[in-house]
Amino acid sequence: MKKVVELAPDTWLPGGKPDPLGRSKHGLVGAPISRIDGPLKVKGQARFAAEVPMEGLVYAALAYSTVPKGRIAALDTGAAEAAAGVVLVMTHLNAPRMKQVPLFMTAEKAAGGIDLPIMQDERIHWNGQPIAVVLAETQEQADHAASLVTAAYAVEPATTSFATAKAKGTTPGLFMGQPLKTAVGDAEAALASAPHKVDAVYTTPRHNHNPIELHAVTLAWSGDELRIHDATQAVAHEAWSLAQVFGIDEGQVRVTSPYVGGGFGSKTLWDHQVLAAAAAKLAGRPVRLMLSREGVYRVVGGRTVTEQRVALGAKEDGAFEAVIHTGTVAMSPHNNLPEPFILATKGAYASRTFKLDVETTALDMLANTFMRAPGEAVGTFALECAVDELAVELGMDPIELRIRNEPEKDPIEGTPFSSRHIVEAYRAGAERFGWAKRAAPGTRREGEWLVGMGCATATYPYYRMPGGAARIVLTRDGRATVSIAAHEMGMGTATVNTQVAAERLGLPMEAVTFAYGDSSLPGAVLAGGSQQTAAIGASVIAAQRELATELLKLAGNDTPLAGLSVDEVEARDGGLGSIVDPGRFETYASILARAGREDVTVEAEGAQPLETMHWSMHSYGAMFAEMRVNTVTGEVRVSRFLGSFDCGRILNSKTAASQFRGGIIMGLGLALMEETQFDERSGRIMNPSLAEYHVPVHMDVPPIEVIWTDIPDPHTPMGAHGVGEIGITGVGAAVANAVFNATGKRIRDLPITLDKLM
Repeated sequence: MKKVVELAPDTWLPGGKPDPLGRSKHGLVGAPISRIDGPLKVKGQARFAAEVPMEGLVYAALAYSTVPKGRIAALDTGAAEAAAGVVLVMTHLNAPRMKQVPLFMTAEKAAGGIDLPIMQDERIHWNGQPIAVVLAETQEQADHAASLVTAAYAVEPATTSFATAKAKGTTPGLFMGQPLKTAVGDAEAALASAPHKVDAVYTTPRHNHNPIELHAVTLAWSGDELRIHDATQAVAHEAWSLAQVFGIDEGQVRVTSPYVGGGFGSKTLWDHQVLAAAAAKLAGRPVRLMLSREGVYRVVGGRTVTEQRVALGAKEDGAFEAVIHTGTVAMSPHNNLPEPFILATKGAYASRTFKLDVETTALDMLANTFMRAPGEAVGTFALECAVDELAVELGMDPIELRIRNEPEKDPIEGTPFSSRHIVEAYRAGAERFGWAKRAAPGTRREGEWLVGMGCATATYPYYRMPGGAARIVLTRDGRATVSIAAHEMGMGTATVNTQVAAERLGLPMEAVTFAYGDSSLPGAVLAGGSQQTAAIGASVIAAQRELATELLKLAGNDTPLAGLSVDEVEARDGGLGSIVDPGRFETYASILARAGREDVTVEAEGAQPLETMHWSMHSYGAMFAEMRVNTVTGEVRVSRFLGSFDCGRILNSKTAASQFRGGIIMGLGLALMEETQFDERSGRIMNPSLAEYHVPVHMDVPPIEVIWTDIPDPHTPMGAHGVGEIGITGVGAAVANAVFNATGKRIRDLPITLDKLM
């Protein structure tokens, strides 16, 4: 039976009780251990969703609408049905009856990115909506036949212009059920009376997801049971949500996803999985549907456009009197995810007054979704550029201005910080980067290149979502399998959690198997919000405690452990031992042998995330960029970058460094090149390919150095904060601020392209 184990925060790290990870004894946590899935991927033995074989498999391709709103007046599938190899053409006319996908955050396991019935009627809601699914014997045949589907539309008036949508009015934004609106004092009045101020508008464009692994699913029905091999970051959530769509029990859907080639918020539940399952049911054959790169742009949501006003007022000494961060974002009428750009501002700086507000407006477009630090990535661009502008107005060093406004407690909530060492990160980063050599704007030149330095603060909230249960099976030969429905998307989940479990169990890493990526396993852990490792860690801590309790029962009285409680023992050297008396020890093998057991199985759920109720909890970073701008061509280059991070305990220095660098590279893309070209006349995305939507390649990436404080947070499992999304946060502003330092020209609209500098 699953058991919920409540742990007080002081049992997680030293503080009057033993360190549950035993770091002083084993040394696995923090070690630079290479990813255990690496050899499988290098040798091509890691099987991704589009590589799973199934007997009788057919291949799917989609046809997409070309208008933003209306209805299908006529649909001609005759040529497609007659094409070579075609098995089925499914449209709204013959698709099975299905319920709509539960929209993300409307229920504990809801995973849908869009709140619409899928292929259930003739209605068109966005330009790119699937209108037909073609199944054929080969992918080439399916792709060709899909191109033969033709449609005529009864077009209806659509709102596809951001300016037009704003003119029609806005509504208050909500994020995770909470209003994106906060006021402390009268910020507008404080701004007006402040002796120094900046007040500017910053804009960011749409962004699209581009994981290297395309969104793909291979699935089959067996009676009323659905077996899915998917590329997803929410196996348990997808299983439950698809069960609602098809009116079956959650246990009749099994989703596995052992390897995911990047997700970044995009690999939840979209139209393609539902359409593949519906077509497989109709055809009676297994189906593989892998979206093309264009298909990802048509079906999978990305980041929406933002328009942000940031106004800062300060006294003569730089102390903030007013922080105003307001603006508008676009959404579709069929999702509820406004880009929450004020989140970082809520906890970044002390100020006497605040005014924070995100308003939303509705466009007839594909639903937007979570994308690489939603809110913080673009919100810190505006905030941190404004701080830099205020530093110029004050004639003050930008780092000094930030440190002068360092809050003693959460500036909005008033709660104490659980762990905050951003000043240490700034000072270490500034020294390492050579900040003291920074010149006045527009004065440093090397040949035809102007050179400048910029910095920015990065902050991303600590989350730990409930629902994480873990199972541990310990065998007599001293091996353990730890199972939880978690995910590996390239960030090192399997490796880090094998390290953590081995530490917790007192076993070598080679004796521990970490099972994940399967909805039939315990728990419902979402790989999102940089919280998965904390959620898993809390569950493993709870399960190990339950295991120790069971082992003490099995050991009985004829053992050196007799009379000891679970709080008086620790796991070490393949067994349990007294914390205070090293001589009182017994191996797992001995305990199980005497009890006549081959194995013991326990399952427990981690404590509820009560720590977030008592503490203000974040990951932090100090970002430093050196930029070069060509005086002849306007070309912008990053010559070097440094991220100095404060994320609590670093669990694996190698995989963490990789996460930090990867996030920074994404931030460089956000700053310099990424932009979804959205035709406001038709609502169509016009650059749906990596030939036209630019992301950083090797030649765009400079030497990137990462350093960190490695100071554990005593109020989190394992002392760690998330590292997955903090890397992208603040990068856009650091780059923009460095471009200003190089040229003296302020760019407030991303991306920073040469035409804006000429």
